[in-house]
Amino acid sequence: MAISPTEVRPEPASFRDPANRVFHVGGEVLRGLDTQAAAHWRALTGSTFFPALVAAGKVCATEDAPPTLVPAATGSPWAAVLRHERIPFVSHPYEWSFSMLRDAALLHLEILKAALGEGFTTKDGSAYNLQWRGAQPVFIDIGSFEPVRDGEPWAGYRQFCQTVLYPLMLTAHLGVDFQPWLRARVDGIEADELRPLFTGARRLRPGVLTHLHLHRAMQQSNATTSTTDVRDQLRAAGFSRELLLATVRGIDKLVRKLDRRPPESHWSDYQRTCGYSARDRVAKEQFVAASVAAGTRPRLVLDLGANDGRYSRLAAGHADYVVAVEQDPTVVDQLYRQLRSEGQRRILPLVLDLADPSPGGGWRGVERAGFAERASADVVLALAVVHHLAIGRNVPLPEVVDWLAGLTAPGGAVVVEFVHPQDPMATRLLANKPAGLFPDYRRDAFETLLAARGRITDRLELPSGTRTLYRTVMSG
Repeated sequence: MAISPTEVRPEPASFRDPANRVFHVGGEVLRGLDTQAAAHWRALTGSTFFPALVAAGKVCATEDAPPTLVPAATGSPWAAVLRHERIPFVSHPYEWSFSMLRDAALLHLEILKAALGEGFTTKDGSAYNLQWRGAQPVFIDIGSFEPVRDGEPWAGYRQFCQTVLYPLMLTAHLGVDFQPWLRARVDGIEADELRPLFTGARRLRPGVLTHLHLHRAMQQSNATTSTTDVRDQLRAAGFSRELLLATVRGIDKLVRKLDRRPPESHWSDYQRTCGYSARDRVAKEQFVAASVAAGTRPRLVLDLGANDGRYSRLAAGHADYVVAVEQDPTVVDQLYRQLRSEGQRRILPLVLDLADPSPGGGWRGVERAGFAERASADVVLALAVVHHLAIGRNVPLPEVVDWLAGLTAPGGAVVVEFVHPQDPMATRLLANKPAGLFPDYRRDAFETLLAARGRITDRLELPSGTRTLYRTVMSG
């Protein structure tokens, strides 16, 4: 039975390729293919490399679905419709740590090499074509695969440079965090933006001369030449599939060389410096575990200010999936490496400033959904966070509570820690602020705000006497 168009929601990030569009129908992710894309799909399923990558979890699981499930934009039915596995939480490359972006890049290159070996290529090279199952990257853009044409370069090379290679070089060579640069423009970092930073001896750093300066020079020389003419010139010069594969292998070798020496971070040794007593820590862990486990098993837990992931790991024992959000890229990178070594598939670490979370971006501001639009959690953990927002970032308490409620699914719970004004950490923050700036930063005022947005089901004052934990079921 066909589903009516009113029940079908097109994926806002999928409009750029009319040959295949992604749709959300209920809890399903579907992709419509035109005649040519359907032919490519059938050839892909008949290959050796593609089923092997799917079986290894490196490409998202995909199967044929009835063509009538989604309407075509022109009113004609799609030649084929695919059903994809659903990724637990969609994230963006500017929310990843350095090691995450590098691992995603290496997977993309591994897939491209395997595809080239059997006569396929990927027409896109965007970092957005990858997502995560916990600490495992997965390629999701099935529509990007197409037969390779001899004599043609990799069509996705420029995208790969702008959304993957240049950000990695920026951080590896200069120690500059790439996240703000990637967030600024959905198409990534242009070569012209980066070239002024790589002059003199910096031009000799790995990859800079070839993939930044030479790439830009070639773009300029071909600015008035059509894509068809460029392809003809490459064929005439003897550019072959073997040369293309050698080029991809060279990029892979370069990416493996790029590394980031983590700077010293105040938060990287948080468990030793946070000031919790052993009794406080045990009581807090027991409260958090019981709060997450209460009621129906959560599908999604957000751990805001996750730091080293201690409470994310606790939550993962009682939930399907946990997104661990932390502002410090160094801390997130350390956590990711630990989770990767453990083979963790149910905790996704992300770099995010809670006072300035990812907004919507791209075309009309919806092509890449903002964090608040993606977050609809069954449980939100906000442990040792409120005082940093309310005092450290001057966010009024009512705004903080409203924001927490907005991240929660209807009937979901917020597990939040309130640090009293007399707590040493709060005292330290208040010492750097004008006297009397926060008259409403009090426990009774915070409880009133929580009660107005939901029902406080549990509370616990930690043994130290200066911090209180609450579990509140939000009204929706």
